[in-house]
Formats: sequence, structure tokens, C-alpha cells
Amino acid sequence: MTRDTRQILIETAVDLIWQSSYGAVSVDGICRAAGVNKGSFYHFFPSKADLAVAAMEEHFAQFRPELDAAFSPAVPPLKRFENLTEMILLHQQDALEKYGHVCGCPFASLGCEMAGQEEAIRAKTDEIFSTHARYSEDALRDAVALGLLPSDTDITATAGELCGYVLGQMTMARIQNNLDGLRRDLRAGMFRVIGAKQEEWA
Repeated sequence: MTRDTRQILIETAVDLIWQSSYGAVSVDGICRAAGVNKGSFYHFFPSKADLAVAAMEEHFAQFRPELDAAFSPAVPPLKRFENLTEMILLHQQDALEKYGHVCGCPFASLGCEMAGQEEAIRAKTDEIFSTHARYSEDALRDAVALGLLPSDTDITATAGELCGYVLGQMTMARIQNNLDGLRRDLRAGMFRVIGAKQEEWA
């Protein structure tokens, strides 16, 4: 029962924070939505920030098996980025249908909102993005080895630029509350950042 209550709080926080924002969600609101009393909340989490960190860990843990499959070494390097595009669009469409509006990247949204106020949230956001970047770095490294990208490609810098581009596109989609631009531009823009020739990935 203890484990169930903690998990309910985490899952509720994931939903509430992603569809709204950290600042808009109170401990009272989380407890109400979770059907949990406030004493139970503080039994598991010293603060709302601690719950937010646990929610980030949970959300990324759910997402990671998909990343592992999409970026499997058995998948051709450039195809891995196409897989990522498809994953992002699918998750954004699912969130739109569930919450009624475009949600963007939950990690970026929470990190931007709280990075200057809650160090634990900033550090967790950075950790998740660094882990995510390693998938891109491995794919880029394999693409270079196969001659699909120039031998002097800066793997780390390119992966960082790619992350920035994707997060920017997802943030704009959230601001505009519209997925049309993401559907139209994400794939082509990713490959421009990577530096792959169109005939290699079209």
C-alpha cells in the first residue's frame, strides 16, 4: 500500500505538471487529484520539488525503453533520428488528445520554469538531457563511421545543437498550441542540423 500511494502521487504529478505548470500546481491540488491526504504526501516527499524530481524520473523511465528501441545499434544511424521524430510526434499527439492542448517537452517546461529557483529540478533536467544526448552522440558516431557524415563532425556539439533545435520546435508548438509546424519542420530540420545530405535520409 505504501508503494501504491507514492506511485499514485508521482503519476498525478506527472499529469498535472505536464498539462499545466509547476507553479500552477499546489500540494493541496496534487493531494486532491490523487485522493491522498496531505500527511501521506509529506511522508513520502519533503517538498513539492522532491515530488517533481521523482515525477521527472518516472516519466523518463517510461520513455526510455522507446529510446532504446529507436536508437538500437541494429537500426541504421540516420533511421534512428527518423524514429525519434516519429516518437516525438506520437507523444505530442497523445498529450494533445489527453489534455486538450499541446504540452511540449515536460522536462524543458519544468526546467525553464524552475531552474533558477530549485537546484534539484535544474540538476535533474540537465541529467535527463545529458542522457538523451548520448543516444544522439552514438548515432552520429556510427553515421561518421559509415561515411554518412564528414569525418570531422563534432559529435558532442552536433548532438547539443540537435537537442536545442528539437526543444525549440516543441516549445514553439506549445506556445502556438498547434502541432502543424512540428509535423512539417521537425524531421527536415533535424537532418539539416545533423548535416546529412537529403538523398541519404529522404
